[in-house]
Amino acid sequence: MTQAATELSENQLAQLASTSFTLILSLQDPSGAFPASPTFSAYRGYSWFRDGAFIADGVSSYGTAEGIESASRFFDWCSAILTARADHIERIVGAAANGSPLPDEEMLATRFTFDGHEGTDDWWDFQLDGYGTWLWAAVEHAERHQVSLEPWTPAIRLTVAYLQSSWSRPCFDWWEENSAFVHGSTLGCIAAGLRAAARSGALNDDESHHANTAAENILETMITAGVADGHLTKWLGTDAVDASLLAVIAPLSVINATSLIGLATTAAITADLSVDNGVHRFLGDTFYGGGQWPLLSCMLGLAHAAAGDRDAAVAQLRWAARTATTAADLPEQVADHLLDPSMRQEWVDRWGTVATPLLWSHAMFIRLAVELGSTESSDR
Repeated sequence: MTQAATELSENQLAQLASTSFTLILSLQDPSGAFPASPTFSAYRGYSWFRDGAFIADGVSSYGTAEGIESASRFFDWCSAILTARADHIERIVGAAANGSPLPDEEMLATRFTFDGHEGTDDWWDFQLDGYGTWLWAAVEHAERHQVSLEPWTPAIRLTVAYLQSSWSRPCFDWWEENSAFVHGSTLGCIAAGLRAAARSGALNDDESHHANTAAENILETMITAGVADGHLTKWLGTDAVDASLLAVIAPLSVINATSLIGLATTAAITADLSVDNGVHRFLGDTFYGGGQWPLLSCMLGLAHAAAGDRDAAVAQLRWAARTATTAADLPEQVADHLLDPSMRQEWVDRWGTVATPLLWSHAMFIRLAVELGSTESSDR
């Protein structure tokens, strides 16, 4: 970590939440897109539906007029991308219905340039989780602030059709890896999005029924094929965990934090992937040596908070805060307790130093700080 592991005051935690919020808004593109990281070579100029949805949820949860407007602008950006591809989505849905689904390279991309294009460089592009996450985040935002979903309704309906047609397909996971599997966190994101859309009023009764049915089928698949030793698994058919599964518990609330599966999943991830409150992505991770990710530590904090363990949640918030640089930038990961130190330099040589700031890290810090009431400083 970049700062000494000293106890931080409530004011310092609140100040970091405030500066995180200001940073995100200052870097948002005029199009509404949130850059994943403004300077990191592999991310520069791109916005992800997944990262962006969690970022939008973070600034929305902060509760100011500026945060509400910022989140809405991101959902405007998502909506414009989807409606511009209505014909493409209808072709994907039709092919799946006819029993001849389109190949992976013809599915929707996972990240887009700020002006809404797919980009020209190669990427691990077929990922379904972001489309579920944007649905969930948009509906949460609308419910939190009484924002109308009407401008985004056509895009919501297109997304629901896309996910219903394709949710059972293998695809890349959150980390752009393992495309041959169906991943627990991907299924959780899709289920959260379909549930949200079904209750949102953006769908007609028949569409809502089908969305709920699909969400129930996804949850049943997760429970029957995506659980081992009582906990959710990284993908269907393994017994390994992945820290992305924490989002399924909180903030997505697909699995109740106090349920047997929720508690077992949190416990398994803590046992296998957490060291001194810093959380690794998964065992065997070699990306930049396999460091600890502040955004995942904040997700573990959200899971603890949802289960009623405030002290454990606060410990996660404090650990994440201590990863901030002297400029108050939160990184993608830190080099403490690397899983494979021999791989770190290879990635530095390929893409440069670790992405800093990573807007998703700042957003998850905000989200946990809001959950714990750690956004109000006596200095404000």
